[in-house]
Amino acid sequence: MLIVILLVAIGFIVLSTSKWKLHPFIALLIAAYGIAFSVGMKYADIAKTITSGFGGILAYIGIVIVLGTIIGVILEKSGAAIKMANVVLKLVGKERPILAMSIIGYIVSIPVFCDSGFVILNALKRSMVKQLKVSGVAMSVALATGLYATHTLVPPTPGPIAAAGNLMVGNLGLVILVGLFVAIFTMLAGYFWAIKRGPLYQSGEDLDIDLEKDSEVQAKYGTLPSAFKSFAPIFVPVLLMAIESIAKLAFKDSSETFIYKFFVFLGHPANALFVGVLFASLLLPKWNEETLSGWVGEGVKNAGEILIITGAGGALGAVLKASGIGDYLGLTLQTLSLGIFVPFIISAALKTAQGSSTTALVVTSTIMYPLLASLGLDSEMGKVLTVMAIGAGALTVSHANDSFFWVVSRFSQMDVPTAYKAFTMATLVQGIVTIAVVYVMSVIFI
Repeated sequence: MLIVILLVAIGFIVLSTSKWKLHPFIALLIAAYGIAFSVGMKYADIAKTITSGFGGILAYIGIVIVLGTIIGVILEKSGAAIKMANVVLKLVGKERPILAMSIIGYIVSIPVFCDSGFVILNALKRSMVKQLKVSGVAMSVALATGLYATHTLVPPTPGPIAAAGNLMVGNLGLVILVGLFVAIFTMLAGYFWAIKRGPLYQSGEDLDIDLEKDSEVQAKYGTLPSAFKSFAPIFVPVLLMAIESIAKLAFKDSSETFIYKFFVFLGHPANALFVGVLFASLLLPKWNEETLSGWVGEGVKNAGEILIITGAGGALGAVLKASGIGDYLGLTLQTLSLGIFVPFIISAALKTAQGSSTTALVVTSTIMYPLLASLGLDSEMGKVLTVMAIGAGALTVSHANDSFFWVVSRFSQMDVPTAYKAFTMATLVQGIVTIAVVYVMSVIFI
């Protein structure tokens, strides 16, 4: 019965947003209430669960979205995004802009949550779409799947590192090395999907004729900003978040030291993005009402719809978690004897049911630990590949109950049907390719 409820809820979201053109915020809330009533949640708990889920996801990503959007507006209007696009294309080649997006996502998401990474790299992607007249959907999918690859597979991202800890992996460095290797195939799967399927669809970025052209920006502001000023608002926050992750590993036994507290403070996504805004302020041509209020205000306004839809996705995820649907799927699937595919199936079921890749990684690794010996996965490499299999499941699939789905679709100006065809299907392909690679490695090394 729980499976039927989940399938009906997902079907309603897809149908109502694609065919009936219902706003995603309302569709997600209706689905959340529908599931809550269907599973018999106490009436007193329904509103509490929905509001806590809404607020919880915004507490995690809300300030980051607003600050990242402000940075994006400044990068676009100052011409810094054009400068960044020029530098990246010079390194990778103008004939391979989609590959450039995939590689950038792969690198950035090692220390950074994929939601944050997409937000702060969106301006760079938009500028490259405008300059090269390349498919906006293809570029968005390439960036999103590049980010997703290392987000679910490579420590020190919280999900993979928690999974490694739950499975009692003794060599975290081995997890990182294997994760980096496996994630290359995951990234390439997303890249090839993007170049083959992305151009078949259109987004608002492909149709938006109101954006300033690059030549107009350059004429308006004269010489473009330096490469350092242009990249700093993005890469300084990324660097701070990476240093935080390293500090937590290097100083885990001396967490009371000043240097530990200092880097952990600066590396928190909200704090790091605020530092990014400070660096972005160096790009303002003038410090006046037009820039300090107008540009910043535009960023805040642009973040509004993204915030409420992201929050509604968090509300749906909280109801699914409280309903017990995810736990039911996990307990049912763990009785199957499928070797390295067991953690993949459990993780994929949890991910699809409740939306969070990190939750899928943590919960599945907890379920898997007592099963390792019976599945022949209790060696060091067996544990490492189990982490990879769980990460592959945590890729499969990103849809309406995942905040990242709404971040990608809203920032890329994709309607819901396009996002399902282009991005959700890409994550399915990534998950299948990743578990195939992990299976081959398990045959060789276990």
